[in-house]
Amino acid sequence: MGKPIYNRIKAVLAEKNRTNNWLAQEIGMNTNTISKWCRNDMQPRIENLVQVAKALDVDVRELLVSTK
Repeated sequence: MGKPIYNRIKAVLAEKNRTNNWLAQEIGMNTNTISKWCRNDMQPRIENLVQVAKALDVDVRELLVSTK
C-alpha cells in the first residue's frame, strides 16, 4: 500500500492550469515546500491551506481528500 494522500493541491493546480512556482509566488512560500505538499511528503498548516484556497479561488474543502 502506498503512502496516504491527504491533500489535493497538485490536482487542483493542474485543474487550474497553474504551477508550483506560481503558487509559491502567490502565497510567499518556498517552491520546495509547495513541492512537498504536492507530493504529500509534508502537509500544510491550516493557515497555509486557506492561503492556497484563496490563491486558487476554490473552497478550502476542495484541497482535502474526503474521508467519506
